[in-house]
Amino acid sequence: MDQTPEQIQSELENFREQWRAEVSARSRNTAGSQGQQQQRPGAARAGPSASSSDRPSRKDEFAHRKAAARSIPQPEEEEEYIQAQSFDEPDASAASSSRTAGGQKLGRLGDAPAKDREPQTALDFYEKAVEKETAGKLGDSLQLYRKAFRMDDNVDQAYRDKHFPGRWTKKPGHQQQHVNPSNASATVPNTAHHSLEGPTLSLPDLITSFSGLRIEGVPPECEGVAALPCPIAALPDEILVHILRDVAVADVGDFARLARVCRRLAYLVATEDQIWRRVCLGPEFGFAAMHYHWQRGVTWEPLDTPPEILDSDEVITHEELARRRQEESRAATSVFLRKLYGSSWQSMFRRRPRIRFNGCYISTVNYIRAGQSSAHQIAWNSPVHIVTYYRYLRLFRDGTAISLLTTDEPAHVVHHMTKDNLALHQGGTGPHLPSAVMSNSLKGRWRLSSSLDNPDASLADMEGDLYVETEGVGPKYMYRMELTFRSAGKAATARNNKLAWKGFWSYNKLTDDWAEFALKNDKPFFFSRVKSYGIRGER
Repeated sequence: MDQTPEQIQSELENFREQWRAEVSARSRNTAGSQGQQQQRPGAARAGPSASSSDRPSRKDEFAHRKAAARSIPQPEEEEEYIQAQSFDEPDASAASSSRTAGGQKLGRLGDAPAKDREPQTALDFYEKAVEKETAGKLGDSLQLYRKAFRMDDNVDQAYRDKHFPGRWTKKPGHQQQHVNPSNASATVPNTAHHSLEGPTLSLPDLITSFSGLRIEGVPPECEGVAALPCPIAALPDEILVHILRDVAVADVGDFARLARVCRRLAYLVATEDQIWRRVCLGPEFGFAAMHYHWQRGVTWEPLDTPPEILDSDEVITHEELARRRQEESRAATSVFLRKLYGSSWQSMFRRRPRIRFNGCYISTVNYIRAGQSSAHQIAWNSPVHIVTYYRYLRLFRDGTAISLLTTDEPAHVVHHMTKDNLALHQGGTGPHLPSAVMSNSLKGRWRLSSSLDNPDASLADMEGDLYVETEGVGPKYMYRMELTFRSAGKAATARNNKLAWKGFWSYNKLTDDWAEFALKNDKPFFFSRVKSYGIRGER
């Protein structure tokens, strides 16, 4: 007997709730989560920013917000298991289409990659179900979950033990401590200080203990053989720090991974604040590439703004205005460094909101709706549709952006989100090409919030919002998205990798009217690195 739509939806929700409850082991701070979603004071001021020619001043940019606007409710997400996607391989569709019948490689069945193999065990089915659910294919994931639990009732525990072993152990305070770890004599009054491995150092103390160490070469493979030379061990610290700074400027990720090489390099990576200062203030990965004012028009045209007139009737040029804005940005960075990040450039680079250009932001939206029942069928036989679509947002260094709404999966889209492909398929040309999905993309621009947008907010709340304006459904419309930075995942590197919705509006340039879109089913954006964009996202 077929299940009713209500039963199918209820069963699907039960599986999702079971997954969330079993994966989540942390207690929620409800008050804290509500505080993060509240609108900041002073946010309901300002008016439309329709185009570069008739763009009003900053103080009128937010007129679409009502004085008593409600904050958009964000659904609670279980994000401690979220891992950012990484698209290091070329487009899957292009790779498959390039193969011909005569050019396919033949090999043993065992040579097939593990990802393409059919699941055999309950754990394989469970992992495949998680992968399908992450991609938004809820129908396929539900079937795989059923198969996994039929084969093993405790498959969820096996999945946790395999992928998240450290997050499900009890805290030390809940475990009974060993009374006598070093088997000391019973006559010793207190054996709590005894340990087989010595006292455990904190991370700062552990890093400090590496200060006196030096770089050591690889030991000889066997006795009687001379050790291989290690020229870097003979370099003085001044030259070594200069080399590390060049590595950080080229790729800050490689610079951070040098801490895995040896303890001496780990100490330099963690304590050389001048290198982190160069990274923060530089345009490669730091805040010099962030824009707190509009740099382009919505359709990427140069801004034709009149010269700035100050209160003292002083007229300044665009170059002088750009220089003053750069000085203001540096002054704000110095204030935030001292008062919010403990004068640590490394902490500032990790925690301060910033845009990442070596990837794109993806929002996976899925929901269930009832289908149209036939006149010859009973009501409980009505079909159910699982709707899945994706929102893509790529931000560029020059202040421009590309927005795309499509049902195509990320692996077939992210590699084509370039300005060249957008220009190529503008107007629906080239529908036979793999990059034809870009025919529905929209031009736009972006900027970050600053103290000018939230003058009455606290220092910690002045920054952290992202404003994106894109083309609308027609030339007389414009879309405006307001997002806020959040962190998803428990990893130390998972900072500011999520963009939560604050509002979505449509602006009519002819009638000067704002219309707000309902965000009932829309989900936050999550950052995904795309290798084809390059290290600095310049491709």
